[in-house]
Amino acid sequence: FLLAGLPGLEGAQCWLSIPLCSAYVLAVAGNGAVLLAVRLEPGLHAPMYLFLCMLAAVDLALATATVPRTLSFYWFDSREIGLGACLLQMFLIHALSAVESAVLLAMAVDRYVAICHPLRHAAVLTNGTTAKVGLLALARGVVFFLPLPLLLLPLPFCGPRALSHSFCLHQDVMNLACANTAPSVVYGLTAILLVMGLDALLICLSYVLILRAVLRLAAWRERLKVFSTCIAHICVVLAFYVPLIGLSVVHRFGKDLAPLVHVIMGNIYILVPAVLNPIIYGVRTKQIQRTILSLIHV
Repeated sequence: FLLAGLPGLEGAQCWLSIPLCSAYVLAVAGNGAVLLAVRLEPGLHAPMYLFLCMLAAVDLALATATVPRTLSFYWFDSREIGLGACLLQMFLIHALSAVESAVLLAMAVDRYVAICHPLRHAAVLTNGTTAKVGLLALARGVVFFLPLPLLLLPLPFCGPRALSHSFCLHQDVMNLACANTAPSVVYGLTAILLVMGLDALLICLSYVLILRAVLRLAAWRERLKVFSTCIAHICVVLAFYVPLIGLSVVHRFGKDLAPLVHVIMGNIYILVPAVLNPIIYGVRTKQIQRTILSLIHV
């Protein structure tokens, strides 16, 4: 397959790759700092911060599975990617996105229990339970999205093999097959709805219940104080789902859009959560701030 560059800007790709590289370095540094802070500070060994570690690890893996390959194309004109490498990258992108969605749902449940049932929080969400949730999220991502490359592997690709992104996505690769792709279409849509779609609905339900509990509080100041504990998580959810929905809309209804829009939306989907998540939680969480600052001073 042929990866998509920056249509119309081929001569400036080397220079335009600098913001992409900078965003990747920022994502690695930010998420790495979060992981190190939680690892070194015993006071952060709680379910909320362990979920944050899972989120940081997924963001690191997702960005590393895509951005270095994209940069090699921009810098060294290495545009071709083999079928096996493409399908592996496709699987990693979709499976890791499913894991991130599950972790965001687990964090929403954590906030719900902490606000609506505070006395039961320590008993319900132990560190052992948190680890099991992480393993379950990983297993679900693998089980649901491993069939995607397996369904595409036997198909013939006999026409032009130019992708519309600088990495491999299921629908993008599937559209290049010159065979019946109905099973792949049906399964892909079903997997997305059962994983990301269901997670999004459950996250919304969690916040409806949280909002109902907050509104029962008498004082407005107390309501704002309680709900402010959810602000960081809400921002992280939006940073993940808004680019995901935008990329889906571009795929479904953006066939007449400029090719550059597809490339930019794909890079936003990969990098925006990875860059913003550590910044959001670093700003909102004083314990993480203090730990990171102490590491810098050392």
